[in-house]
Amino acid sequence: MIDVRLLQKDFETVANSLTRKGVEQEVLDNLKTISEEAKAKRKEMEDVTAEQNKLSKEFGRYKKEGLDIAPLQANINELKSKKQELEEEVRVLEENLTSIALGVPNLPDENVPDGIDETENIVLEVIGEKPQFSFEPKEHWDLSCGWLDFERGVKLAKSRFSAIKGEGARLERALINYMLDFNRARGFEEWYVPFMANSNTLQGTGQLPKFEDDLFKIEGEDLYLIPTAEVSLTNLYNDEILPAEELPLLLTSYTPCFRKEAGSAGRDTRGLIRQHQFDKVEMVAITKQEESDEIFEKMVNCASDLLSSLGLAHQKVMLCTGDLGFSAAKTIDLEVWLPGQNKYREISSISNTRDFQARRAKIRYKEDKKNLLAHTLNGSSLAVGRTLLAIMENYQNEDGTVSIPEVLKRYF
Repeated sequence: MIDVRLLQKDFETVANSLTRKGVEQEVLDNLKTISEEAKAKRKEMEDVTAEQNKLSKEFGRYKKEGLDIAPLQANINELKSKKQELEEEVRVLEENLTSIALGVPNLPDENVPDGIDETENIVLEVIGEKPQFSFEPKEHWDLSCGWLDFERGVKLAKSRFSAIKGEGARLERALINYMLDFNRARGFEEWYVPFMANSNTLQGTGQLPKFEDDLFKIEGEDLYLIPTAEVSLTNLYNDEILPAEELPLLLTSYTPCFRKEAGSAGRDTRGLIRQHQFDKVEMVAITKQEESDEIFEKMVNCASDLLSSLGLAHQKVMLCTGDLGFSAAKTIDLEVWLPGQNKYREISSISNTRDFQARRAKIRYKEDKKNLLAHTLNGSSLAVGRTLLAIMENYQNEDGTVSIPEVLKRYF
């Protein structure tokens, strides 16, 4: 959640940052009106409280001097009643302000490029060599290896579900183990977490209330299927104060992920790119404020090196403001080369959310006797299904079979 105190202190600066991220003027005007009303009403309440306390201290002097305390008591009672009224008004205004703020995205970093959509993202670096083929490479769904069964996936569930069999299923499992081992070697502690989360947890990382339509809800329960392990890993420390010397916390976990893809009608309807259920290995970091930029680079390099170890050409892309996620202050995507599609496609997204999620989830750390909001970061390392299809397309043979990358053979 954005810093409401900063909003009230310097609305124009905050509004300008939110405008860069596409927040509409109507929302900003409403935010300004309610924030100013809440600030003014709280000031009025504090003034009344101060006056009440001042008069209360007069009791001793009145009694000592033999003065009539009845008028003084009447004034105090009147102020007490007024204070109670103002407290209720402040509570309602601040609840309204919080409700609006929960639907407002994070402020983008100053060095994030302005842009309307993904077409204005900036390629930072291209890594690895694209494979050369003596034949026309096919897209993964056209290969004759027999790994993917989309029809039976639909039969079991509905469209955008798939079943994977044989060597493909073994490769999916091998990739999960390899990614976890790779991240552990880079200092990330492995966790196994629930695949469901309650509403407080999802609010902590920003999925609720704004993106409820994209979540699968468990009927009759305050539970949702998680859209990413970022939700579970970050909220392990929900409403906790951590010792500064324990930071940074580097976490990794495998989970299946579940998304309705409510806003993606007509996009990537074939293949494994955009499924309702997919496997992912996630990285999450919880850091001190001054450490998050360094950890951000560590996470980007970890995911990039993982792709390189698999022999997959890819590029690092800085997202512009128009393509930046709701909780992110800064994001670098890794896009893997898919020869069948003859284009780069996103396979990892690493984001620094600064204190945006920590404020929502109340994740703090104690340093110099002060409680400070932590910074949280998250990143795919990697989306397993997209890595599987990238291997299928990059390691395909002319007869439709697929070779296995050298680093994965020990998992077979």
